[in-house]
Amino acid sequence: MFDKAKDKAEELAGKGQEEFGRASGDRSTQVEGKLRKRAAQASYSVNDCIDTIKDKTASDPVPALLIAGGIGFLLAKIIGRR
Repeated sequence: MFDKAKDKAEELAGKGQEEFGRASGDRSTQVEGKLRKRAAQASYSVNDCIDTIKDKTASDPVPALLIAGGIGFLLAKIIGRR
């Protein structure tokens, strides 16, 4: 929950910095603000995805265990060939 609030605050700060750069004519501040905003949006999306995965695995852990086992098996086969 705290991460989502932090990401939203960072997004707003980036948007403000971008607008300040646009108003003052400072291109580097504008670009920096845009990057800051986009990074916060990406972080928010990743955290949302992680929360969804946690909820799904908590409600039905068997498919998650089967997928993890399958991935482990494939990695062992790939690494074992070397």
